[in-house]
Amino acid sequence: MGSHSYFMILIICLVAIVGSSDAQLQLGYYGKSCPKAEEIVLKYVHQHIPNAPSLAAALIRLHFHDCFVKGCDASVLVNTTKTNQAEKDAIPNLTLRGFGFIDTIKSIIEAECPGVVSCADVLALTARDSIHAIGGPYWNVPTGRRDGTISKSADVFISLPAPFHNLTTLLTLFGNVGLDANDLVLLSGAHTIGVSHCPSISNRLYNFTGKGDQDPDLDSEYATNLKKFKCKNINDQTTLIEMDPGSRNTFDLGYFKQVVKRRGLFQSDAALLKSSTTRSIVAQHLQSNEKFFTEFAKSMEKMGRINVKIGNEGEIRKHCAFIN
Repeated sequence: MGSHSYFMILIICLVAIVGSSDAQLQLGYYGKSCPKAEEIVLKYVHQHIPNAPSLAAALIRLHFHDCFVKGCDASVLVNTTKTNQAEKDAIPNLTLRGFGFIDTIKSIIEAECPGVVSCADVLALTARDSIHAIGGPYWNVPTGRRDGTISKSADVFISLPAPFHNLTTLLTLFGNVGLDANDLVLLSGAHTIGVSHCPSISNRLYNFTGKGDQDPDLDSEYATNLKKFKCKNINDQTTLIEMDPGSRNTFDLGYFKQVVKRRGLFQSDAALLKSSTTRSIVAQHLQSNEKFFTEFAKSMEKMGRINVKIGNEGEIRKHCAFIN
């Protein structure tokens, strides 16, 4: 009886192990079920990103905003309904773009293989291919993510790192999803491309502590130039500012060069100089473009695994903006 029970337990354990290993993300997950899926993404990206390189920054930002809230499950792509305000309509997400780009790729894949490839995987692959298309690093994107069925704007404020967060808060939010100080610095390096809007820095320029003052952590000469040529008053809602002036479409070390000069646009950029740990990581990545690319790739793959839904969790959305 004892040996019989032992073997039954052993069999159950083996089944559990096999079952769990089958339900992991894996490279080439769609090799049999939709063999052209990754090729479709790559082809569409290479057709369009060279003509609109600023979209690469928008797409990696979309991926980041998705993964930090409820995991990498495409919940950021869902539309608001009469009964639910979705993530994309939370204030921090109102400047997100690239939704139509993802929808188009998804529709091409749906025509090829209906109901097989998740929006979460389409987003992860598109972000990677877009960055690589503008000369940035390439990283592995294991697939097999499922799409989430919950998207609530309130969750964004709880989980998403913000431009005004200090180092303690940033490290806490990154730690909550299994990322560390090294990942924080590396993923912030994506600010080497793209633009922001004046509201994200207006307080740093005009009213840092509520007394009409300027953030002392922002280089004063740079702040003067921003006030003169970009954000001319605290109420400017529309003017765009380059994150890495002069090379906003080039994935390089420019962002880290700005940070060490105290010219990072956000408080969250300035925060990287607030501890010897993060300061040394910034200095380390300033030494070598190749090393930065290699390490950035590792952090992106790590980020792409945050709280993924696999196996029987979630669903495969027919259209990324709507829960089935």
